[in-house]
Amino acid sequence: MAAMRILTVAGLFLAFCALGLIAIAISTDSWYETDARRHRERCKSYSSRRNDPGYIYTSNNNLPLRMLPKDANARSGGSGISTGMLLRAKRHFLPPAPAMESHCSRQYNSTITGLWRKCHREGFDLETEDLIFKGLVPRCTPIKYYYSSSALPRNLPINLTKTIRQDEWHALHLKRMTASFIGMAISIILFGWIIGMLGCCKEHDLMQYVAGLLFLMGGTCCIISLCTCVAGINFELSRYPRYMFGIPEDISHGYGWSMFCAWGGLGLTLLAGFLCTLAPSLKKSKSGRRSGATLLIDVAGP
Repeated sequence: MAAMRILTVAGLFLAFCALGLIAIAISTDSWYETDARRHRERCKSYSSRRNDPGYIYTSNNNLPLRMLPKDANARSGGSGISTGMLLRAKRHFLPPAPAMESHCSRQYNSTITGLWRKCHREGFDLETEDLIFKGLVPRCTPIKYYYSSSALPRNLPINLTKTIRQDEWHALHLKRMTASFIGMAISIILFGWIIGMLGCCKEHDLMQYVAGLLFLMGGTCCIISLCTCVAGINFELSRYPRYMFGIPEDISHGYGWSMFCAWGGLGLTLLAGFLCTLAPSLKKSKSGRRSGATLLIDVAGP
């Protein structure tokens, strides 16, 4: 009896902690983060080099380099190996000019994205912070869960425009699944926690077992929500054309602490469901042993 109560109380405590973690994840915006400081610095240095009158590049994609200085040619002595090494070193430090122009034509900001809004990261982009302070740019923009046609360039082919529209519908469907299933998960877990508390107070085995099943069901909904969230992020990064929806390699991006809170709440929910469904079976096994022992005593007689 004591072991059953301990398991039930432990399961309800873990479910309460899981509710707190999932609620924190839902109410915060650090599900997905990007850091574009390195990219912005590279674009600024590239634009300053382009304004330099000594900067020369050819239209050939194989040689997007500065012209080698005369002292470097003199030190190389006309040898092909040393010149090739210098060319490779130049190519490593200076990306191709057309590629840098295409990447720097779009403005990338350091952002954090949640379920409900997308915000600029505070203290990462000084120029954006100045515009936000002046009220010209909002700090956060709400995420739309309804279809709204985005403004596309007019010179795109019809097939490409249709593909972009279909991808927008697919991305919207993944966002809706993420938000709806995480809402269902926290509702089911809360309902199961209330039933488990009533079953613990009244010592009702069936209510405790139902609470455990509800915790497992809520964990299943949470798994679906997190999987669709990850699938939606990967889908956004792989959308076509890449120059419109992809991000450059020098922009670091990844999942934030809100996502890890949601995964932690998922683990605690599944563990709580396991404990609450296991607790009534202990009482049944003990009662079965006692009834068997009583039967043996009655059969044996005095």
